[in-house]
Amino acid sequence: MKKNFLFTCLLLVFLSSISSAQTGDIRGFIYEEASSEPAIYTSVYLKGTSYGAQTNLDGFFSISKVPPGEYQLFVSSIGYDSIQIPVSVKPGALITQKLYLKKSTVEIREVQVSAESEEKKTDVRISVNKITPKEIRQVPTIGGEPDLAQYMQVIPGVIFSGDQGGQLYIRGGTPIQNKVLLDGMIIYNPFHSIGLYSVIDADAIRGADVYTGGFNVEYGDRVSSIMDITSRDGNKKRLAGKLSANTFTSKLLLEGPLKKQKEGKDGSSSFLLTGKTSYLDQTSKSLYSNLDSAGLPFTFTDIYGKISMNSATGSKWNIFGFRYTDGVDYGEIADLGWKSSGIGTNFVLVPSGSSVLIEGNFAYSGYRINLEEQDGRERFSEIGGFNAGLNFSYFLGKDEMTYGIELLGFKTDYKFTNVYGATAGQTENTTELAAFLKYKKVTGKLVIEPGLRANYYSSLAEFSLEPRLGAKFNVTDRFRLKTAGGFYSQNLLAATSDRDVVNLFYGFLSGSDELPDEFDGEKVDSKLQKAMHAIAGFELDLPFHFTLNVEGYFKDFTQLQNINRDKIYTDDAAHSEKPDYQKKEYIIESGTSRGVDVLLKYDYKRLYVWMVYSLGYAKRYDGQRTYVPGFDRRHNVNVVASYKFGKNGNWQASGRFNYGSPFPFTLTQSNFEQVNFNNGTGTNILNQNGSLGIQYGELNKGRLSDFHRLDLSLQRNFNFSKNTSLEITASLTNVYDRKNIFYVNNVTRVKVYQLPVLPSLGLALSF
Repeated sequence: MKKNFLFTCLLLVFLSSISSAQTGDIRGFIYEEASSEPAIYTSVYLKGTSYGAQTNLDGFFSISKVPPGEYQLFVSSIGYDSIQIPVSVKPGALITQKLYLKKSTVEIREVQVSAESEEKKTDVRISVNKITPKEIRQVPTIGGEPDLAQYMQVIPGVIFSGDQGGQLYIRGGTPIQNKVLLDGMIIYNPFHSIGLYSVIDADAIRGADVYTGGFNVEYGDRVSSIMDITSRDGNKKRLAGKLSANTFTSKLLLEGPLKKQKEGKDGSSSFLLTGKTSYLDQTSKSLYSNLDSAGLPFTFTDIYGKISMNSATGSKWNIFGFRYTDGVDYGEIADLGWKSSGIGTNFVLVPSGSSVLIEGNFAYSGYRINLEEQDGRERFSEIGGFNAGLNFSYFLGKDEMTYGIELLGFKTDYKFTNVYGATAGQTENTTELAAFLKYKKVTGKLVIEPGLRANYYSSLAEFSLEPRLGAKFNVTDRFRLKTAGGFYSQNLLAATSDRDVVNLFYGFLSGSDELPDEFDGEKVDSKLQKAMHAIAGFELDLPFHFTLNVEGYFKDFTQLQNINRDKIYTDDAAHSEKPDYQKKEYIIESGTSRGVDVLLKYDYKRLYVWMVYSLGYAKRYDGQRTYVPGFDRRHNVNVVASYKFGKNGNWQASGRFNYGSPFPFTLTQSNFEQVNFNNGTGTNILNQNGSLGIQYGELNKGRLSDFHRLDLSLQRNFNFSKNTSLEITASLTNVYDRKNIFYVNNVTRVKVYQLPVLPSLGLALSF
């Protein structure tokens, strides 16, 4: 199968190279004139033809296999003046363009852009959400500052576990099964303990692609989802920045040229530096009387920097680094803290005599988390390592071929004590090597995108061959069917306990080879975690500027690893006759996730509406019991609306309503006196005072109350000059003060709730 696939791809490339000698190629970069930042998702097409493309996150476009002739190259993006220039295509010629978009004084949103419409027909685009800063700003700015974490919560298939200690679960996958990349560098924890904020400054984001399943072979080492984020390069024309402060956080962003960009001249270089910090633990005590005296015990500090060097041809090289810290003091419950840091580089190379696009990256990042609990149990986790990649993309008319290699190495260190007092730990070093090949073929109304990925996991001495496929059929210009699926694997697992009502601690482990020899009566022949995805759906362009997207999915987690929650004995000769589930540190599980996501979207003139309904079912089997995981939410609804009004749209009102059906949790069945036999058989059980023991009920058989919340925000923008403006934002979180459950103390039965009604006011000065 592998040889036939490679032969077919090479044959297609050979035949395409013959035909390309009779045609020409047009490629280049589109930038914003004011800052020389890449203009992403901009439509570029040859007027009066079906030849067109959209720019990627680097502003790059490629229109290939164009018949010889005279054309008008048209560039269009909402909010910018269109560009139209003549181009002369000759057989075998490669034309390179570098163009700059100027902001329009009049926003014409009713223009239908043919390149965007064409890409819907020629790209599979299943289970992927392309996010830009514009979309992030549509969601109510809680605390006065837009944030990626708030936008992620409204994406179809995403379940958010709560405002405090919150995590994102994507179509039945746990956070450890979601890979997060920032400029190609792995981020091990992208969200702070207070779920309103991510570690990445929204104003530093150029764009992000979020794949909720069915992703193709360019991404690997995760079995559920991918979040690929690209940061901005920084203003290449002038020194600029943003200073903001609100009742939750404050932030400073600076950017500017190291070598100024001059249109049509040599290359340039620029920098971007951003930092933000939270003081909610202090302000909440004085500003919000509806909280207890402890306030909201969250603090964090985030710093990110980037230097970008650009050539005259559009090739570029970036160097970047970050440091993120987070702290939570839950008083008598727990004290948690984590820190993350990293440094990396990436490049985009556009050879002058070839239509290939070359991209590469190398980075090192690390993460360390500690949790101290009331009962004295210790939890500690640390992970650090490098990742590198090199990709080659060829544009062959509407077809495209991509291949590349990846190298990954990391070290994990972990220690954990369960409720029985048994301690588990691991220190592990591992490396992984992968190669992949993907070909997109557009023929008539059909788009087919087969791919093959080969992974080698050195610490487990295992090889994983993973075929994947995406396809789309254009039934009409407005109605499109699509499907995707494939095989996936990963080595990392999470250091969490499913017995917790809320998982405050989320550490990392390398996949263990100390697993049971059998699972559910069958021999275990692999130490990897594995999954299969199957996704199908349709897109429909409705009248009156509505679009509808419906997708059904099934994820079969054929083999997972988990911390053994039932371990009582040590795994030694003295307990050789005990069953594995009572002595192994790690166990094998399987599970499934299935559901349907429905998205109805309206985006026209000044009104934006986003309505999502998700129906999901998740379950796990650990060899002893079948249970639903803590993130199993049957129904999830999100409605987001944003409206601009006033002169020049200087006012913006936004609202978001979220409803989620109840999460499962493990009930406390009873309490008892637990005697510690410290003196062995000599312990006097009549005189000794024992500790409070807890007898749990069946795993996750209980259900919390349902979740619903309304958030509102109102913004007013004052423009003082061309480059200087002041934005004032008033927001209201949990408008009707819904008591959404956060935590139930197993001993006192005291209920702790999510965020109450919280008003906030923020100021942001841009210059």
